[in-house]
Amino acid sequence: MSEESSGVINVEILGQRYPIRSGLDASYVTELAGYVHQKMQTASERSQAGDAVRVAVLAALNIADEYFRCRDSRATSEDDVRRRAIELEEIVDRAIASVE
Repeated sequence: MSEESSGVINVEILGQRYPIRSGLDASYVTELAGYVHQKMQTASERSQAGDAVRVAVLAALNIADEYFRCRDSRATSEDDVRRRAIELEEIVDRAIASVE
């Protein structure tokens, strides 16, 4: 049974191999694992603790921080668009009212 047909993708993170069962594209899962590996490597280099669990938690916190910043940025952008649309609607309403 091949990796693709079984839905298992083997990835390596910090020297540990993990079989990941997923319906996602194998290259995407491999890219995700590479990203997690990079974050864990960075956390390991910056932390005095060599404990793998602590490194994983620090990496997870960094990834969560990136996610929250992206999510909050998107919400702000959507709010800006909504506010601008309302302003434009008011301008158009005033222009129409001045013509009538």
